[in-house]
Amino acid sequence: MAELLLSTAYLPNTQYIRAIAQNKQTTIESYENFPKQSFRNRCQIYTTAGAASLSIPIVKVNSKHYTRDTKISYDEHWQSRHWHAIVSAYNSSPYFEYFKDDFEPFYRNRYEFLLDYNNSINSLIFKILNIKTEIKFTENYIEPDDPLYNDLRNEIHPKKRQTIGENYYNETPYPQVFDSKHGFIPNLSIIDLIFNMGYEASEYLKNE
Repeated sequence: MAELLLSTAYLPNTQYIRAIAQNKQTTIESYENFPKQSFRNRCQIYTTAGAASLSIPIVKVNSKHYTRDTKISYDEHWQSRHWHAIVSAYNSSPYFEYFKDDFEPFYRNRYEFLLDYNNSINSLIFKILNIKTEIKFTENYIEPDDPLYNDLRNEIHPKKRQTIGENYYNETPYPQVFDSKHGFIPNLSIIDLIFNMGYEASEYLKNE
């Protein structure tokens, strides 16, 4: 069976976490040329206005660079802005008070590299969801046609339409804070599922 191959991701969506939860091993790409406008440094949360994106700014360089070498920019106060948005969106959710102290340090402490930041916050997410999947990181670039991998690096993407039943995408509803205003919005950041369902979120991820 081909091994799951993913990009790094900031507060990944439920599709991404579902894929990891349903595989025994997952490899995270470290040596790709860092692409723009992907989930590697952005996520979507449910706000009073509907789905909204949060993006981590990165240090701009004049040439292509590996994901593993991508640095976070602190020229703007993105951490306080992101945390304020998360608190505003989920303060009234059933489990925000329970988990907020686990997530808040990631919006106070600084990390130099995006990959390290994502890995650290995702390790917390795996712990909350009791995900035991072995996570590995590439030691060189994996070509897209490598038969040893189920390559979803660029398939789970904000600009690609996802289809139910493919690539671990799912639209099974669960309660959301603002669903009375905008209805159920699928495939948001995993924190939407965690803050609304707590530890029951792990069962949601197991459903095929």
